[in-house]
Amino acid sequence: MTNSTTNEPEPSDSLKTFGLVHKACRKRAGLTQEEFAPLVGYQPSTVASIEQGRRLPPRAYVERAEEVLDAFGVLRAAAKYATRQPGLASWFREWAELEEQAISLYTFENRLVPGLLQAEGYARTLFNERVPVLTDTQIEAQIAARADRQRLLVERPNTAFSFIVEEHIIRRGTGGLHVTRGLIDHVLTVTELRNVQLQLMPMARDVHAGLDGPIRLLETPENEWLGYCEGQRSGQFIADPKSISVLHMRYAKLRSQALTPEDSRSLLERTLGAL
Repeated sequence: MTNSTTNEPEPSDSLKTFGLVHKACRKRAGLTQEEFAPLVGYQPSTVASIEQGRRLPPRAYVERAEEVLDAFGVLRAAAKYATRQPGLASWFREWAELEEQAISLYTFENRLVPGLLQAEGYARTLFNERVPVLTDTQIEAQIAARADRQRLLVERPNTAFSFIVEEHIIRRGTGGLHVTRGLIDHVLTVTELRNVQLQLMPMARDVHAGLDGPIRLLETPENEWLGYCEGQRSGQFIADPKSISVLHMRYAKLRSQALTPEDSRSLLERTLGAL
């Protein structure tokens, strides 16, 4: 087994190249990372991650950096070739990029704990059980990519993250008692953030508005709403206004049917205490 303890994804050559180009343009402009970050509306840690080749630059970031640094189209051109190491499924990468720009992100899950809320032990259990079997290297890449995505919860404090999760997912005990304790403790810590809200759908509610499956919705900085539906080996974007309206109605109904955030935390605390 690989004894990797880092949560950082291994940088790809294209990401490292973009980072070096970005750094050169920033230095040419005479700006430190701390001075540059507020000019493009991102945290200094995000700028550092991009320049070190650890993070795929969002499209909005590239456009703002082009303008601020007067880069003559160099950053825009370099960004076209910037790709991650394997770790995010190819069909999910575009949605992941949109997540980094979203001002609102809604997720309902009835299959497993959403990736943004997963503790490492829980995520590792899922990847260890993946079929076809993943290599140790592939598992570490998946773990690192998931940890990289989870930075959004902290680095985007103005983004509203709403999660509705079926209670039975927590009670399934995926990975055993130790993993489940770690998962609940992690979720309780994450949901202390003011921009992160979790509601549990109680097992006692035998019918609810999400029986057709998971729901993912996000709002872009331009106030456009998009949806995403993922299957076994594919993902589908949803932009049709009528479909988005239906998903919004269902999510609103789910919010009214689920436990309140306060009652959800209380249930998690009682569950953790009983383990």
